[in-house]
Amino acid sequence: MFDLFYKLTGSEIVSGVIISLLPLFLFILPFALFAVLLERKVSAHMQDRLGPMRVGYHGIFQTIADILKLIQKEDIVAKDNDKFLFNLAPIIVFTGSYAAFAVIPFSSYFIGSNINLGIFYIVAITSLAVVGILMAGWASNNKYSLLGSMRSVAQIISYEIPTILVILSIVMITGTMNLNTLSEMQTGYFWNWLIFGGPGLSLTKFLLIPFMFIGFLIIYISTLAEVNRTPFDIPEAESELVSGYHTEYSGMKFAMFFLSEYANMFAVSAIVVALFLGGYQSPVGYLGDLFNAPWLIPIEQFFWFTVKGVSFVFVQMWLRWTLPRLRVDQLMTTSWKYLIPIAFFNLIIIGIITLL
Repeated sequence: MFDLFYKLTGSEIVSGVIISLLPLFLFILPFALFAVLLERKVSAHMQDRLGPMRVGYHGIFQTIADILKLIQKEDIVAKDNDKFLFNLAPIIVFTGSYAAFAVIPFSSYFIGSNINLGIFYIVAITSLAVVGILMAGWASNNKYSLLGSMRSVAQIISYEIPTILVILSIVMITGTMNLNTLSEMQTGYFWNWLIFGGPGLSLTKFLLIPFMFIGFLIIYISTLAEVNRTPFDIPEAESELVSGYHTEYSGMKFAMFFLSEYANMFAVSAIVVALFLGGYQSPVGYLGDLFNAPWLIPIEQFFWFTVKGVSFVFVQMWLRWTLPRLRVDQLMTTSWKYLIPIAFFNLIIIGIITLL
């Protein structure tokens, strides 16, 4: 492999990197712009108002105007900030979010890297966000930023434990960490999805259904906390911490944190979809099979995967305007006293059912 790398010219390496990275970026950036607008509209309608209406029809170009404004804003760095770490932090956070998309299978043909340790890779690479957030809080030299970043790190590490326990239960049943393989296992119709016990008809499948549903709820709640969404948004609690670790950031650095947050929202939704809801598989079969058009199937798969992912992003937004924010002690209690013991017990029961 290294011999091949040395034989490549600089232009071939650069073009390979661009070809690999550009499609994902062309998905993440429009999605983030759409998600910001969707969140504003969802919040507005839940509060019986209209939201942004002026820029474009019903305000559809409002987020584009906002990003253009952020690009032109002055890059402010306070004199007492650690300038190197302050500038590096948003890059690290965005890198962790962006790199997670490398193994997410959008369809049977559109996968960045079809590696066998896909789930393990995502759990590992998203930990970069913890480093970046703590770096942002410390380098800002602001007590509110530091408090927000310390809260965020404690929260993310705590809620990674029930997430990993649920992932272990899935690996125990399927015998794989490859997200593409998991999606292929759940092919056919929705009753073959892992939330319904997996493919086929057997006694094991029916015994697993309630425990798989519990695992689904645990991982969705845990991923909400990992991306700092309500009711687990205490790292950014405006009423207490101004804006948490974002406080000292402006312009494009703030936009990178914002972009990372919405990219993470889709990434965690995509993981839940791949693990429990068939991944890119259609719940009702494919038009490509019906009309003997195999080329249509990957397009349908991309459509179904995106729809499922965006649906869970919508639920995250819905919960933001429905539930109150937890206190710090309540947040930790939810993880250590409830989610972790339940996830551990669920793992043991699933292991016993699978073994017997």
